[in-house]
Amino acid sequence: MDSPDNKRRAQAPILPLLGDLDYTTVTEYIDEFLSRYDFIERIFLGSSIMGRELHCVRLGKKEALPILYVGAHHGMERMTSALLLRFINEYCEALMNGMKMYGVDMRYLFSERCIYIIPMLNPDGVELSLHGASRESPLYDRLLRMNGGDDFGKWQANERGVDLNHNYNAGFPEYKEREKELGILGGAPTKYSGEYPESEPETKALCRLIRTTEPELILTLHTQGEEIYYTSGGAAPTISRRLGRIISEICGYRLAEPEGTAAYGGLTDWFVAEYGKPSFTIECGRGENPLPKEDFISIYARLRELFFRAPLLV
Repeated sequence: MDSPDNKRRAQAPILPLLGDLDYTTVTEYIDEFLSRYDFIERIFLGSSIMGRELHCVRLGKKEALPILYVGAHHGMERMTSALLLRFINEYCEALMNGMKMYGVDMRYLFSERCIYIIPMLNPDGVELSLHGASRESPLYDRLLRMNGGDDFGKWQANERGVDLNHNYNAGFPEYKEREKELGILGGAPTKYSGEYPESEPETKALCRLIRTTEPELILTLHTQGEEIYYTSGGAAPTISRRLGRIISEICGYRLAEPEGTAAYGGLTDWFVAEYGKPSFTIECGRGENPLPKEDFISIYARLRELFFRAPLLV
């Protein structure tokens, strides 16, 4: 028999969400959306190292101009998954009810833009940061060595100790030199880039989707800092600056270029260099990771307009 909480959730048009969502809960929400809305689709990208499905939801007609939103590259930054699930929910309800959102006609948006959403690129890292290492994992002993103990609350990497947002082919050799300077010689809770670009199944699956769809714009959600990172290099500096200023005005975040280790191996830099199209890293919220779940509503409120309007900026 369903509990009262489950019944309330099933009856609510907008489902209750918090920032601390693990992989199981994200899967349940996506299953719920698919059962409610017959106009959306789940795309199979592949699986994580530990065999968890990398969920991708498609909003819009397949032949429309592609846009990509990506959440949870990092284990501690799981609130980004909740932000994207909330957007999926609101998008579907607005479309079903023929609404406009921030002046955007939802039926037009569905017809003219195909939005691919990956709420949780790093499910294994999220599970580690929330629940710690499982003794059933074949990597259990190695995880404890990499982490320096059994408290995984600050874990960012995937199960193999690779930081996914340093695993793209963007300044990869240069970053390897920085790793040596930092004393990072192998798998670690954060900042280790892997043996070679796209060495990890999670990044490989995402890059395969990008090569197949060639999106016109990518928004990658991280936490924290209330900043929008873009790259002035590559083949799209002018459009990146122009769109970056618009995005900054919409959500009130500061436009900036990444510095230090953040300037190497990331999805934004790789995509701009490879395709000459705009991509932005959105550092959601402010504070210390992992952000408290109580901040979820206020963070989403700042980004809500951006999620609806960004696809029509290109």
